[in-house]
Amino acid sequence: MANMVSKEYARLGERLWHGQLENGLHIYVDEKRQFQKCYAFFATCYGGMDMRFQLDGAWHDTPAGVAHFLEHKMFDTQDGNALQDLAQNGASPNAFTSSAITGYYFESTEKFYENLKILLSFVSIPWFTQESVDKEQGIIGQEIQMIEDDPSHQVFYAMLDGLYDHHPLKVSVAGTRESISHITADTLYACHKAFYNPSNMVLCVAGDVDPERIYALAKEILTQAPNGKIERDYGAPEMPTAVHSGKTLSMEVSTPIFQLGFKADPASKGPSRLRQELVSELACEVLMGASSPLYARLYSEGLINKSFGSGYEAYPACALFLACGESRDPEAVRDAVLAEAERLGREGVDDAFFQRQKKAIYGNRVRQLNSFEFVCIGLAQSHFDGVDMLDFPAVFDTIHAEDVTACIRTIFTPQRASLAVVRPKGEM
Repeated sequence: MANMVSKEYARLGERLWHGQLENGLHIYVDEKRQFQKCYAFFATCYGGMDMRFQLDGAWHDTPAGVAHFLEHKMFDTQDGNALQDLAQNGASPNAFTSSAITGYYFESTEKFYENLKILLSFVSIPWFTQESVDKEQGIIGQEIQMIEDDPSHQVFYAMLDGLYDHHPLKVSVAGTRESISHITADTLYACHKAFYNPSNMVLCVAGDVDPERIYALAKEILTQAPNGKIERDYGAPEMPTAVHSGKTLSMEVSTPIFQLGFKADPASKGPSRLRQELVSELACEVLMGASSPLYARLYSEGLINKSFGSGYEAYPACALFLACGESRDPEAVRDAVLAEAERLGREGVDDAFFQRQKKAIYGNRVRQLNSFEFVCIGLAQSHFDGVDMLDFPAVFDTIHAEDVTACIRTIFTPQRASLAVVRPKGEM
């Protein structure tokens, strides 16, 4: 009897396999025939914001930066270092921690199943000593020092601080040198037990591989019993408005840099989340994307340059729009965005322009499916969000210009905005 079941996405020309182990682990395989390269992504629904959670019937409060610290330490094994083992086996491995997830991955053109066994083994079997934790505190402390001296990092978290009163998204994923000083081996073991359980994880693979063999390998290695849903606490629901309108910092920059944030309504879990994401992405492009009238005007007036970018991000219990870049007058950029949003909200989005943006975003999503990395990370994130990311063609069909107009009218207001600016030293 087959353990993996396939689903065809005719409009995309994609075939996706899915199976679930008895311990709760979901496995997705995107069949990419006649490719030499294979990509594997093993992720846990655990990120920098998950600092308060329930384990064994008791609530635990952990220091900022544990998820990131744990990611660093997971490569240590009793016999050496898994990063080196994978590299010696011809793979290109790495890992990352975001606010919401931690992922471990590799890319290889040979010995794929051997490398997959290494990946599943070291991520599922923790090995820490207090001595190694103490040493890592020094290494990560230096990393934190570097990002604290990075104007782009500082302006981003200053913007988040303006949007959110208490949501842990505003806390740096790496933590602070003070917060990581409280991390012990016991802290790491507790967080691994809570979050690195197959029932809280997902394995995504893309390439010319055998889905049933992947299933069998995962079943052989991942023998833990499921631990059920991990309760997390992000605090009381945030108010829909920003906490304050902005903040200005002074650092070593040649030109002012800025982050303009708009506090959006939290995204729900499940199928409706994908629609909200697509509407929001369209709203962002229509209002201030690279082909929008506003972008052209700001660029021609010298208020922005090619560093300008914008986007939409959604996390558990929060979501936001942001625009960032260099500008000699960030306040003028903010005012122009607000004025254009007010106009579009009042007059409505031009349907012909909307249709062009819709086709462009649709085409970009289809092209991104050629990236094994994009597919695997996207599948993992979508799984944790309760979404089938390959359903986007049908969801696109339901979105109209009026939906985008309503989004712009509701979200892009002065009450929801916060502007953070880093100015050159001496300008303040």
